[in-house]
Amino acid sequence: MSGERKTIYLCLAHMSEAGWEQKYVKEAFDTNWVVPMGPNVNAFEKDLERFVASPQPSPEGKGDSEGALDRKVVCLSAGTAAVHLALIGCGVKAGDEVLVQSFTFCASSHPITYLGAKPVFVGSEGETWNMDPVLLEKAIVDRKEKTGKLPKAIIPVALYGMPYRIDEIIAIADKYGIPVIEDAAEGLGSRFNGQVLGTFGKYGVLSFNGNKMITTSGGGALICRNEEEADNIMWYATQARDAYPYYQHTAIGYNYRMSNVCAGIGRGQMTVLNDHIVHHKHVQSLYEEQLKDVPGVHIHKQPTDKRYDANFWLCAATLDKGVKIQGQEQAYKEVIKTAVGGAAGVIHAVDTAVTDCQPNENVEALRMFMLDKKIECRPVWKPMHKQPVYADAPVYTNGIEEEIFKVGFCLPAGPWVTDGDVKYIVESIKEAIIL
Repeated sequence: MSGERKTIYLCLAHMSEAGWEQKYVKEAFDTNWVVPMGPNVNAFEKDLERFVASPQPSPEGKGDSEGALDRKVVCLSAGTAAVHLALIGCGVKAGDEVLVQSFTFCASSHPITYLGAKPVFVGSEGETWNMDPVLLEKAIVDRKEKTGKLPKAIIPVALYGMPYRIDEIIAIADKYGIPVIEDAAEGLGSRFNGQVLGTFGKYGVLSFNGNKMITTSGGGALICRNEEEADNIMWYATQARDAYPYYQHTAIGYNYRMSNVCAGIGRGQMTVLNDHIVHHKHVQSLYEEQLKDVPGVHIHKQPTDKRYDANFWLCAATLDKGVKIQGQEQAYKEVIKTAVGGAAGVIHAVDTAVTDCQPNENVEALRMFMLDKKIECRPVWKPMHKQPVYADAPVYTNGIEEEIFKVGFCLPAGPWVTDGDVKYIVESIKEAIIL
C-alpha cells in the first residue's frame, strides 16, 4: 500500500545532492563568520558575476569567458532591497515618478514609495505578459506633458521568468535618457538573444527567496554596470558610513547586506542552478504537450522569436471563462484562512473574499479543486494598479493584464516536480472540468 500523496508545491527549495550548502554554512560557523559580510558573500558574488557575464550557460555554471560581459554583483538581504537601492542609484527622490510594470508582485513598486516617489503603472502586451513598449512611450510623453519632467527610471519585470521586450524598452529608454532597472527577480537564468536578464539596463535585480530558481533562504542581489556603481550600492547597503576613524554619515544608509550564512547556501545553490533551469524548461514542455488537447486550458508559451529564452520559473496557464469547474458554485464563499501559495507567513484578516477585481469563479474553483488534490495552484499576480494601496496612481493600460488576471493561474514547476507529478496535475485539471 502506497503512502499518502505529498503536496506538490509550485517551486520548493532544492539543495545540491553533494551537500555543498551545508559545507559552506558549516565553514561560516566554524570560522565565526556569522555576520552580514564575509568569505561566502564575496565568493557568492563572484559566482553570480561569472554566471551573469556568460553569453551561454555551461554545465558547471561558471560561464564562458569568450564574449563575457563585465558586470559586478552586490549581494543583499532581499530582492526588495535591491530594487530600493537601484532606485537610489538612479537618483530617485521624493516627488519623482518611476514607470513600473503593473503586472507584477508588490516588491517591484513598494520601494518607489519608500523614497516618497510615485509609481506610474504601465500595462502589458499579450504575448509575453510583460511591459508593453507602446504604452511605455505613451506614458513617458504624457507624464512629461503633465508634470514638466521625465520619469526617473523604468522598471520592466520578467513575469514568471518570461523575458520582456528588452530591445524595444532599452531603445525607448535611451531615446528619452531614462535609466532601466530590470526586475529579474523571477528571471534568474532567463536570456534574451543569449544574454542573461538583468545585464541590459543600468541595474538588474535578482531574488533568492525560498521559492525562486535558487535560494539563500531569503536574499537578493543587484547587478551593476561597473565597480564604481557597485561600491556606491555597497556603501548604501552598509549604513552609508563615511571613511572617518569614527562614525560619520552624510547620507541615509540601510542594513541591507546579505548574511555570510545565507550566502553559503547560495554558493551551494550555484552548483545546481543550470540543472534547475533545464528542469523548469522540461516541465514546461510536458505541460505544453499534455495540455494541448484540453479544451479551454491554454499554457502560456514564450514567443516563437528564438531570442526569447525563459527559465519558466513558474508555468502559467489560462482558463476560458465558459469552462465549468467542479465546486464552482462554492467559489469565493469563504475567505482564506492561511497564506495563499505560501507567499507569506502572515495575512490580514478580511470579512469577504470578494473584491471588484478578482479571478473568474472557475479559476478560483480550480484552485480549490487542486488544493484538495494536494496540488498548489496559485492565481497570477493581481495588477498593481488594481491594488487598493495604489488606487490613486496613474496607469497606462489597454486592460490586457486585467483580463489575464481574471483567467490566469500558475502550476508547479520546481525541481521536485516529477514527470509523474505533471501527469497527475494534468489529469486533475481534466477531472475538474465539467464536460
